Amino acid sequence: MPIINVNVTGKPDAALSARIARDLTKITATQLRKDPTITAVAISYIDPQHWFAGGRSLAEHGTNTFWLDIKVVDGTNTKLELEAYLKEIFAAFGRLLGSAHEESYAFVHEVPAAAYGYGGKTQEFRFISGRLKAA
Repeated sequence: MPIINVNVTGKPDAALSARIARDLTKITATQLRKDPTITAVAISYIDPQHWFAGGRSLAEHGTNTFWLDIKVVDGTNTKLELEAYLKEIFAAFGRLLGSAHEESYAFVHEVPAAAYGYGGKTQEFRFISGRLKAA
């Protein structure tokens, strides 16, 4: 059920967006064990002349970059899983964008289950409901 927000340098490209969404959904399912059927990905594009790293635009650097922000429920992943996820994300964007500037970022927000959900229900509610059904 994670929501993934991604900013990448470049002009809007529907084909690239589809590849990004597909790869991120797969990596998130594989590395973080998140259900791909309820993983959401939103992608925004920023002109490389308006994204700066080290005081120079990415256009000047002649490379691309990304900023990935994902929200997951606190305590559902280990440090090793998060580490593997970040490694796979950087590798994927290197392939997807042709290259990724070192100053590219990924941020995994671990949020409380009672403060996060979809469809009008928190993840805490879903957990408790599942436990009651199992009993």
